[in-house]
Amino acid sequence: MTTSIRIVEVGPRDGLQNEPGEVATAVKLELIERLADAGLPAVEATAFVSPKWVPQMADHTEVLERIRRKPGVDYPVLAPNLKGLEAARAAGATEVAIFAAASEAFSQRNINCSIAESLERFRPVAQAAHEHGIKVRGYVSCVLGCPYEGDIAPKRVADVAKALYDMGCYEISLGDTIGVGTPAKTKTMIEACAEHVPVEKLAGHYHDTYGQALANIYASLELGVRTFDASVAGLGGCPYAAGASGNVATEDVVYMLNGLGMRTGIDLERLVDIGQWISGVLEREYGSKAGKAIAAKRKR
Repeated sequence: MTTSIRIVEVGPRDGLQNEPGEVATAVKLELIERLADAGLPAVEATAFVSPKWVPQMADHTEVLERIRRKPGVDYPVLAPNLKGLEAARAAGATEVAIFAAASEAFSQRNINCSIAESLERFRPVAQAAHEHGIKVRGYVSCVLGCPYEGDIAPKRVADVAKALYDMGCYEISLGDTIGVGTPAKTKTMIEACAEHVPVEKLAGHYHDTYGQALANIYASLELGVRTFDASVAGLGGCPYAAGASGNVATEDVVYMLNGLGMRTGIDLERLVDIGQWISGVLEREYGSKAGKAIAAKRKR
């Protein structure tokens, strides 16, 4: 039987939030809609956070209200507090995501509180979301390393993942925020988390700073992980990581999965078109190796 893999496309949110120039709302809408039409089952649409801290997401309400929703596609949004959740709910959100870190130093620098305090902040958000029938996805950042602390103990990742799962997150996305992880470390971390959270409820979110993202996805597949986050054209990056090349490109992930005989439901050719288009709009180099090769082959 063919194995099905679920890709959560994070380009429109995680990919665009650190862009230096303003990205027009119309461009965001087209990006989200084209990704859904290419077969992505989940497209992270925006973030209901303060425009003061993340100016690229200032149009969150307009984006969520205006997207043409495709049946069967999820459009999760980031909602880190009750104010964000209420605004997201008013705009029609059916799924929200909350973020915690496995690093105390990263938590303090990023959201100005300890890990324990962040989890206490998220508990009422998760509870309120469930009361309104809104799904909640949990993210854990710095699962394989921190720019301030270095290596992170797998047990600490597992503890945060368990806390998010216990408060009702249907899935926990494990994020190698600065892209320092390797396959062996990835497996050790996942095994620790799987002691508390069923492996089918875990997702991988690997940045490609050191060129290890695909290898880490492969290692995760071997342990039974079946959901991965990826960003079209490799958009995005962590502002805290020196030389960070950003998220793994969705095109590269789909190409590898196709080669493994796994089913994603994603049209790779259309995905390459989208990656080339958005890279042109943003005036940046196209960040997918598979996409570049496919595009070059077409020109022959």
